[in-house]
Amino acid sequence: MSSIHSDAPAQRLRSILAGATSMTLRTTDQRAELVGRHRLDGHGQVRIDLPADSRLAADITRQGEVTAIIELTDLVPTPVRDRVRGRGTLSGWLTPAALGEAGPVGDLRVVLDLANAEFSADGVSATIDPAAFAAAEPDPLAADEADLLCHLDRHHPRTIERLFRLIDPHHRYGVQRVVPVRLDRHGLVLRLERVRGHRDVRLGFATTLRHQDELGRSMAALLANSAGCPHRLR
Repeated sequence: MSSIHSDAPAQRLRSILAGATSMTLRTTDQRAELVGRHRLDGHGQVRIDLPADSRLAADITRQGEVTAIIELTDLVPTPVRDRVRGRGTLSGWLTPAALGEAGPVGDLRVVLDLANAEFSADGVSATIDPAAFAAAEPDPLAADEADLLCHLDRHHPRTIERLFRLIDPHHRYGVQRVVPVRLDRHGLVLRLERVRGHRDVRLGFATTLRHQDELGRSMAALLANSAGCPHRLR
């Protein structure tokens, strides 16, 4: 495993956390699947709301801190094979949030004091320095990517067909199905499914998005480019 100083792995991991609805939390002797109980603040700190009557909450309250590992899996939100896009882990110490920062009634809010983070995708793993993780900004579409992709897949088949025309003809041959599988500040990724196997192809935006409000204009520009491409998906 290599140490990578680029901010790309840190941003990817921050984006996964921003878009994830669930995570696995492990301590020395406990394991919990948490759904809808975490958030990432502007400083890159992970905050988790634990049931106040849980054993883990009791341990943290009694000991002051508990060593913990958070595991996340980045999944394609649309229905395709091979859905795993990446995996991330964050390890450190869970401590009670500062006085005055109360969680929902019946919960104990805790904060992860990050010691180490790792991100892996496409067979490559990277370690992430806590300072780099804190400084990285999540992708502006991360929190809404799943909803946007599922809406495009379910309700706009003609739009997908038009986008398919932008792909190199060499890659369009034999394609049975086209599914959007990633949407980020750089563009849209389409999965081209064949009888055997698949290929992911990125359609890049003309400019990198700085805010979600710029998405509509960038998608319109892609669709405008497809107007002169007559090939249809059969």
